[in-house]
Amino acid sequence: MRALVHNLVANVSKNGNLLLNVGPMPNGEIPEQAKQCLLGIGKWLDVNGEAIYGTIPWLKYGEGPTEMKRTGYFSEQDEVEYTAQDIRFTARDNVLYATFLGWPEEEVIIGALKRLYQDEISSVMMLGVDRELKWSMTEDGLVVERPEAKPCEHACVFRIQRQDPF
Repeated sequence: MRALVHNLVANVSKNGNLLLNVGPMPNGEIPEQAKQCLLGIGKWLDVNGEAIYGTIPWLKYGEGPTEMKRTGYFSEQDEVEYTAQDIRFTARDNVLYATFLGWPEEEVIIGALKRLYQDEISSVMMLGVDRELKWSMTEDGLVVERPEAKPCEHACVFRIQRQDPF
């Protein structure tokens, strides 16, 4: 399940999509393992779908230490193991979404956002958490204190609201 969510987020951040090959059994039922995967992605999207549906890629698709070992045809057999330091970006209107592919440290630094001005950001929240988070802009990037409790599994999304017009 974790790999499916990570692949979805990584693909969308690069203006792609995720194609799932789920074939029914001869009696028309979806196999139980495939059903659990679909329900798991749906559960994650219930919390974080705002960062996926109707978004566009940002100026930079992401940042983090994990790199693909191989690219091109048939490279999907080399599964990429993302970490909580890997971040993927999407955007919609005046909102920038930073999706961490794991549960990050208590204080995170989003280095790609150091190109933004502090006055450009009006608030930072985590999808699934009903309060604004403490944040500051430093020369290293946007520093955010994450909430104590995880709103979901596999990946979490910071919602960065920008001033209108940004």
